[in-house]
Amino acid sequence: MGQIEWAMWANEQALAAGLSECAGPRGAADAGAGPGMGARDVAGVLVCLLEYPRSKRKKGSTMERCGQKYMTAVVKLFGPLTRNYYIRAILHAALAVPAGFLLSTILGTVCLGIASGIYLLAAVRGEEWRPIEQKPRERPQVEGDMKQPPSNPPPRPPADARRKQPAEVGG
Repeated sequence: MGQIEWAMWANEQALAAGLSECAGPRGAADAGAGPGMGARDVAGVLVCLLEYPRSKRKKGSTMERCGQKYMTAVVKLFGPLTRNYYIRAILHAALAVPAGFLLSTILGTVCLGIASGIYLLAAVRGEEWRPIEQKPRERPQVEGDMKQPPSNPPPRPPADARRKQPAEVGG
């Protein structure tokens, strides 16, 4: 059996936590805030934007999420801050602490805490975020693979043999 890539599991867990935080039910604490985004929503969107691009696996193929290449460019832009799983573990743990004081955010808080622990495990095992980059398609080489067209026409039978015989026409 191969090694478990823990970061893959942490990524899915953190994305679920971010979605839970920004799309969760509105509690009494949010009712007084009025329309707009609260701190919980901002934290959820931040987690979703950070976690949406998947990391490339060490072995095998990785399915890219729809539209991931745009967010991959943003995550690559921040370099080691987003690539290092120790930093992600600390960030998720820090975001989970204030969210734990509201009952309406308990699901997102638990998911962020679990994701933080899994990211810490992935970091200890030496994993880091690597972008999925598209391989350029290889074009066939013109000189080696393609044959030159024939320079002479194909051989044809003499004109007498090409005419249809009377027996063939009627038959």
